[in-house]
Amino acid sequence: MLWNGWGDPDRATRLPDSVVGLLRELLGVRPDPAPPVPLEDLAPPAPRACARALEEIVGPDHVRTDDEARIRHTRGKSTLDLLRIRAGDARDAPDAVVLPGDHEEILAVLAQCSRERIAVVPFGGGTSVVGGLTAEGESFAGVVALDLRRLDRLTALDAVSRTATLQAGLRGPRAEALLAERGYTLGHYPQSYEWASIGGFAATRSSGQASAGYGRFDEMVAGLTVATPRGTLTLGRAPKSAAGPDLRQLVLGSEGAFGVITDVTARVRPLPEVRRYEGWRFASFAEGTAAVRALAQDGPLPTVLRLSDETETMIGLARPDEIGEANGDGCLAVCGYEGATEEVAGRRAGAHAVLRAHGGNPLGEGPGESWAAGRFSAPYLRDALLDVGALAETLETAGFWSDLPRLEEAVRLTLARELPSSLVMCHISHVYRDGASLYFTVVTAQGDEPLTRWGRAKAAVNDAIIEAGGTISHHHGVGTDHRDRLVDEIGPLGVEMLRAVKDRLDPAGILNPGVLIPPARG
Repeated sequence: MLWNGWGDPDRATRLPDSVVGLLRELLGVRPDPAPPVPLEDLAPPAPRACARALEEIVGPDHVRTDDEARIRHTRGKSTLDLLRIRAGDARDAPDAVVLPGDHEEILAVLAQCSRERIAVVPFGGGTSVVGGLTAEGESFAGVVALDLRRLDRLTALDAVSRTATLQAGLRGPRAEALLAERGYTLGHYPQSYEWASIGGFAATRSSGQASAGYGRFDEMVAGLTVATPRGTLTLGRAPKSAAGPDLRQLVLGSEGAFGVITDVTARVRPLPEVRRYEGWRFASFAEGTAAVRALAQDGPLPTVLRLSDETETMIGLARPDEIGEANGDGCLAVCGYEGATEEVAGRRAGAHAVLRAHGGNPLGEGPGESWAAGRFSAPYLRDALLDVGALAETLETAGFWSDLPRLEEAVRLTLARELPSSLVMCHISHVYRDGASLYFTVVTAQGDEPLTRWGRAKAAVNDAIIEAGGTISHHHGVGTDHRDRLVDEIGPLGVEMLRAVKDRLDPAGILNPGVLIPPARG
């Protein structure tokens, strides 16, 4: 992955001159920001001596302390992460990058790091956008990034139960390729799909773009193996159980603070015979929301179901490869159907009747296929905006259907107040019978202090979300960005419970310190 941006450097894109002109005219963007500091000019702090004992565990070829390896494992891929690294700030670089080969090596690494008080940051695809890879390591003897890329196998497939055991370091495309060879799919395609890992999907409760049909990743998980400083957790003896609280749910979303997920047993499905994507237009976001809710609650439910607001539709953000082109008025809904041929035909016909009854105008397969072709392109567009002096960032939340209008308005008004002369776009990205997720994209001028401006705006939005009854994160996770507001969502006693679990599994506090769990108050 590009060290100071997103994804494959060969897929980097440039904004059309017409779009750059509009950004300058409408938002006051200065189109000539300082160029990123070259990789060879970055100077992370000298590594602290914490690698020798780890070399004895994983082998000297699998411990790296060179500047480039450390820089490539510095922070995640939020806009603020990229602005900092582009400006030459590598202060959070780990002291070493450790690449274990199996579960037993990870156990040994964690035991050694506990003894020596070395902080450990589990590292899958490095795609966190909420500060999930930025450990507070100052009070430790060192910080290591535990890169799981060598754990990259499909180790078991149960065709009768339709489950597959996948090692945590497998990235999305490789996992799908291995399953496809055997006729199966996970159907999990978040925007980070091309780079994120199976372990990362589990550790953050990831939600894919086809979640309406396949479910969230935490719903796919049947079992987990977790390495902790205290030993191994093996979770998931049966599909469902009444043997006490489900400890799988305690690990899912724990972001490496409780242990290192080393493999996941996931529910898989046969490869779909057909895939059909199409577009529908609604006169307003409210009208489109009513149609989407009808499908979510009463069916038939498409596999993919998304609705862009008027601004996002006009800009063309639902079709990133066509950004800046004329996209018409109203609101664009994208519906996708995957499965057996006859089943898809029946579900599609039923959905069409519902969409028409709610005022939807069919646009054919063109917009849907365009969305599918560019579904993983938006982060490249974010980099292109940074290149010309714009600050582009995303945030997301979820709420019950009855609260959704108030939640959407609260976030929008807060962003307008905190970031004047900004462009705010929203879409419904994931739907449930009782509610949905709202995903916001914000574009504004970087200005002189972009880190401070966005930090202030994000804090205000977190306040607004809590006040309006939403969750601080639907699928991005907690990290450090949302950590201090977690107490407002789960309460002080809930935070104490999380802290007690961490103290039991990780007594030395080495696992991703500062991430997920709010610090004790007072």
